[in-house]
Amino acid sequence: MNKFLTEIMEQPDSLDATLQYYLSEDGKKKLGNLRELFREENFKEIVFTGMGSSYFTSYAASCLFNSLGIHSYVVNASELLYYHFSLITDKTLIVCISQSGESYEVVKLMKQLPPDVCCVGISNEARSSLTAKAKESLLSQAGTEETTSTKTYTSMTLVAFILGWFLAKVWDNDKILLVKKLISEMKELLTNYEGLIASQFDFLGDVEFLQFIGRGPSFSTALQSELMFKEAARLPASATLGGEFRHGPMEMVNHGFKSVIFAAGKTYSQSIKMAADIAKYKGKVIIITNQDPHISDENISIVTINQPDEYLFTIQSIVPVQLMVNHLALAKGLVPGKFVNGGKVTLSE
Repeated sequence: MNKFLTEIMEQPDSLDATLQYYLSEDGKKKLGNLRELFREENFKEIVFTGMGSSYFTSYAASCLFNSLGIHSYVVNASELLYYHFSLITDKTLIVCISQSGESYEVVKLMKQLPPDVCCVGISNEARSSLTAKAKESLLSQAGTEETTSTKTYTSMTLVAFILGWFLAKVWDNDKILLVKKLISEMKELLTNYEGLIASQFDFLGDVEFLQFIGRGPSFSTALQSELMFKEAARLPASATLGGEFRHGPMEMVNHGFKSVIFAAGKTYSQSIKMAADIAKYKGKVIIITNQDPHISDENISIVTINQPDEYLFTIQSIVPVQLMVNHLALAKGLVPGKFVNGGKVTLSE
């Protein structure tokens, strides 16, 4: 088993370790400190920021916080540095997300923040520039990761969700049971993955470009899917918001077009309709969903994820794509997730 696949397989344990930490006294204390910080500072809004996978986690986190009535924005860390810095005031809480805690843009942003601006870090590394400079830090428990982000992405997304639920006072036994279900379902999926992945590539045929489409928190999954295909399988790919796809990109769809749609939550019906339209125009589409769309078409393949929560679905639904990336990289004679032109941590801009 190659290192990339090994790290994919470690995700249930990484998620469980992260959950157990935030059920421990130390984890509860960290969350409690942040709730007290919110109460004392009376922030007007939160700005989530990060780069790469951490930026995608920021997007999903912002969707959750806004759905809970906690006003937030998400801005790419590089863009925040150079074009949106005026968003930051003494009533802004900056939540910097960085797996390594050393991403160049995040470290540079931390140095430029005025002293009266509060920053919270979410990271996978306890000893990092981010955790050293942030007022408070929340850590995932994913362990060491060497290849393209898999277990750190899912674990840190879970940390961001737990924070949102805790601040909104809805982190309760029902949510905890849903997270435990996520872990068990992911373990089941990874136990029986080979037939699933083989069937999807039989359906797609040769892949030269893959379009990912998502809405709401699932757009973060689409973005992460795009990144993995480019980074780990060296394959051109694109991620587009579902609402945007009809505004021009639909013109790409014809014989040979291949796509993946994530369909769940508030915009489930819109996503299923889009999949049907892609199939109508003779494009192929894999629907990754948590419902039965009751749709049958030779140009549609359905992968069902047993996770009712729209936000936890974004974590679980990335797994089939991770496995597809591994399969495709091996088929191309690549070492999956091995960096050639860069490295695991980006230290320049």
